[in-house]
Amino acid sequence: MIHPGIVAQQMEGAIVFGLSAALHGRIDTENGVVRQDNFPAYRVLTLAETPAIETHLLPSTRPPSGVGEPGAPPIAPALANALFALTGKRLRELPLVL
Repeated sequence: MIHPGIVAQQMEGAIVFGLSAALHGRIDTENGVVRQDNFPAYRVLTLAETPAIETHLLPSTRPPSGVGEPGAPPIAPALANALFALTGKRLRELPLVL
């Protein structure tokens, strides 16, 4: 990693995005028109709602490359499994609603 701090920021931002999508991401239509037409209508977690996130970066001998968004995809399944462990209810649709 050339800039570990930036990698951590990228992962943490992806986690917040993934949590936002898992909890609030939906697309509603009204008369055939999408209501969430741009970012002001897209609910993203606030800092007060965001849990503490710890990012652990491992050293590598591979050449540096892009980080991308690998923090986002596993969040919804991880949250769904945590909710299942807590409630015994298996949620299989997004957004996750108890």
